[in-house]
Parts: sequence; structure tokens; C-alpha cells
Amino acid sequence: MLVVEDEPDMIMVITHFLRHAGYEVLTAANGEEGLEKTTSEKPDLILCDTQMPVMNGWEMLEELRKQPKARHIPVIIVTGHYEKFDIADAAVYDIADYVAKPFDPSLLLEKISDIFASNRKQKTKAEDV
Repeated sequence: MLVVEDEPDMIMVITHFLRHAGYEVLTAANGEEGLEKTTSEKPDLILCDTQMPVMNGWEMLEELRKQPKARHIPVIIVTGHYEKFDIADAAVYDIADYVAKPFDPSLLLEKISDIFASNRKQKTKAEDV
């Protein structure tokens, strides 16, 4: 799993509870670094803030969705900028889910679990065909 977030305290908190839940976690401090790590590490899920320096989350997602090997990776937007235009952008970029900061870690873990369960079901259906 890749966490793309520019706030060091938030990276520390998210990384701690994800690792405690048994997930392997990579981090990136901005969208540009997030794209690089997505290409080199191929994470199975991305948690991404929208407001970051260098390259924001929406710019990163725009580039990510152009890459054939990365466009299928589910993304959860984790941001303090919970506004209607963000929700519209999330639909454009095929976002798996959206979490507003501050958030309950158990809610985020539930959303992650739901995404992985949905992906397993889709793979099983594809294999049955």
C-alpha cells in the first residue's frame, strides 16, 4: 500500500495504524514521488491526499490513469478539503473511496478491507469465466 501525503505527522499516524493492522506500507511526500513509487513498487492500493506541493493528488491521479499498468490500482482520497468539487473530481478519476480528515482509523481500515474484498470477488468471477 502506498500513502501519498505531505504532512509528516499524518504519514506517521496512517503508517502506524496500517502496519499495526498487518499492511506493508510505502510513503511518498508528494504526487511526483507517488507516481515514481507506483511505477517502481506497484502497490495494491493508494491512499492519497489532494493538496500537496510539487504535484497535487489530482495531477498525480491524472497521470496515473494514463499508465496501463497502474490505472487499475484502487485509490482512496484522504483529505481535509472535503468539498463538492473534490467529490466530482473523484468520480472523474475513478476513485475507490473518499475519507475526510480528521478521520476514525477504523473507518479507513474498513474501507480498505472492503476494497480488497471487492477486488477478490472480481478476480474470482474473472477466473470462473
